[in-house]
Amino acid sequence: MSKRMNCILVSEEDCKLARLTIRDTLDVVGGKWKLILISILRDGKLRFRELAREANISTRILSKELQELEMNGLVTRTVTNSKPVAVEYSLTPYSETLSDVITAMHNWGKQHRERLIRQLEPVKEEAKT
Repeated sequence: MSKRMNCILVSEEDCKLARLTIRDTLDVVGGKWKLILISILRDGKLRFRELAREANISTRILSKELQELEMNGLVTRTVTNSKPVAVEYSLTPYSETLSDVITAMHNWGKQHRERLIRQLEPVKEEAKT
């Protein structure tokens, strides 16, 4: 999006709609875990316990988050025909629509982390003296 949204230049109705769509997005992928789980699953399907270990998340929370991601069409759950039965999770093609969001968040997070490190450098130097 090359133009910045400015509520002064567009109608109040457009601004309300923009806030509503942002809220819709956050309802689907907001919270501490959903984008992390999607990011992990971008490397390929994982069994439930593998995903829990990789994300360092409790199984109770993982189950809830995966149910919500599945409900929104971002993740598929497959029960394997093996002994013992295993449950695997993978991303749906629809999840690819979040690629730009994940990339933008990665880039912003990297910049922010570097900024914080630069801000801490003078404090570390003062502590040495």
